[in-house]
Amino acid sequence: MPDGLYETDIVAWSRHQADLLRRLARGERVNDLDWDHVVREIEDVGLSELNAVRSYLRLMLVHLLKLQGWPDSPAASHWRQEVISFQSDAQQRFAPSMQQSIDLAALYGRALKQCAGARIDGLPGAQQPAICPVSLDDLLNADQEALERSFAKPD
Repeated sequence: MPDGLYETDIVAWSRHQADLLRRLARGERVNDLDWDHVVREIEDVGLSELNAVRSYLRLMLVHLLKLQGWPDSPAASHWRQEVISFQSDAQQRFAPSMQQSIDLAALYGRALKQCAGARIDGLPGAQQPAICPVSLDDLLNADQEALERSFAKPD
């Protein structure tokens, strides 16, 4: 394999490295494994999955904040469906080892910032909860209605 393949064609590089690893696993001698990049790519796979889950959770929070801030918006039905979709995607990719790397307060802060000052349907939103009213477990497992109720202002 030519030098620099990692930088020019990551797909060809990964196929070649996978072939070399399979050969190594069978007990063959291989000399041109790109160990530094193989290790980096393995680490990046985990980080990519973690970032995907974080993104789905943040998007859920943004849509829950929109539902709380503009409950009568014509877009509310769409936001509800988005919460369900993002939750499904997060559930599919979530692994228990990710829990310690998910800072829900930081994700909520980013979601609040994204909604801050927004005007939807020409209206400012209702005041948002200062602290995230749900847990990570809630975001991953509660149904959409229960999540929405958690964001509702107490009477």
